[in-house]
Amino acid sequence: MSLPDLLASAVGEEDVAAHVDLGGEDALAVTPTRTLVYRSDGLLSDETVETYPHGAERVDVSEGRRKTKITLDRGLDGEETITIPAKRTDDALHPILAGVLSAAGVTDPGESVISTFRFSELTLIITSDRLVKHIGSVVWDEEFEEFHYEDVTDLGFEEGTVATSVVLTLQDRQERFKTPNESAREVRETLTDAVCGYHGVESPAELRAVREQEAEAEAADADAEASADGSPDFGVGVDPLSASPAADAEADAETDSGTDAPMESMGRNGDGETQSAGSGDPLAPESSDTASRATTTDRAGADASDSTASEETVPASSERGAGSSRSGSRQAGSANATMNATSETGDGAAARGDADGDRSARDADASGETAAMDADFGDSGFEPAGVTDDDLAEEVAALRAAVEKQADRLDEQATLIEQLIEELRRGR
Repeated sequence: MSLPDLLASAVGEEDVAAHVDLGGEDALAVTPTRTLVYRSDGLLSDETVETYPHGAERVDVSEGRRKTKITLDRGLDGEETITIPAKRTDDALHPILAGVLSAAGVTDPGESVISTFRFSELTLIITSDRLVKHIGSVVWDEEFEEFHYEDVTDLGFEEGTVATSVVLTLQDRQERFKTPNESAREVRETLTDAVCGYHGVESPAELRAVREQEAEAEAADADAEASADGSPDFGVGVDPLSASPAADAEADAETDSGTDAPMESMGRNGDGETQSAGSGDPLAPESSDTASRATTTDRAGADASDSTASEETVPASSERGAGSSRSGSRQAGSANATMNATSETGDGAAARGDADGDRSARDADASGETAAMDADFGDSGFEPAGVTDDDLAEEVAALRAAVEKQADRLDEQATLIEQLIEELRRGR
């Protein structure tokens, strides 16, 4: 990765964690402690490097049609805004957020930020050790939640019509949040790979099995520790020490007196046989009744489902009587027109003869006047106005040269305008 000399000098000995092309020769470089924006020479600015430290309390993003503004809120120290092209928003925001989380102590040294997702007012940041969730209009601030993968016992996804719910099962609770269906697959694969990679398993099912085995092992260890906490043993042949000597003496006295009690309590019956004082049979079996109850539940479900012209014709009519009268009138008019045309033929020929004579006279007069004007110009030294072929060719060549020169200037202006638009899109 080659950096411009001015940007490389500003970076110094730090490692460049990310490099983003902003268009043209402009670039954005992210180090563990700061973000640097390089602007090359252009119509609006000279070659510059701007530095933005990662110590921020809040990160806000404002997207426009051509530009995106990433604002770093530093509390009492004010705000700083990084302007980048709109199409480079995700590429630049991801490393900047990683640097801000590291500077804020949210992520540990060596912990990598895998991916960043923004859904309206929900931001998910998936790292190699935890999931960071933020809800609000800003992308990130101090009111965030984090879930460590070491506390995750299960991971599930519930697909819906519009969104997919992510179910994150922790040791003591469940965490649910929804992602749009168009991004649900990417979120699912990224989060699953991160959680399973942390626990060294291949799938969420294997993660559940491992967690169950760990829980059983912990329960067995707890039982073993409880059994080991019994009465102390001091060896064979030695009576253990009693915690209550008075109780032991009383028990021995009862034992001694109990040996004679059966003789006194026993009497003789009429046959001379001894009879026990008790009236019950010690060998009689005892009986007990037990009862069991069973409950069943029924489940029912129901499904639901959704679900030019008319024409009119008008007959034509004719009037025969009126038509006959009109036909007679037309015949009479035709006869009269023929007579008039015959009488006008002679008059028109005479008129045309007179007009031709007048035109010839006028042409002769005009020729005489032109000859007189030529004689006058010849005497005065002036020549009549006229355009020759050489003059016309020279004028056309001059016009062509002017048009070509104007076209070159228009091309230069178009190039400058395109460069200016590109620089404005890059956030200058």
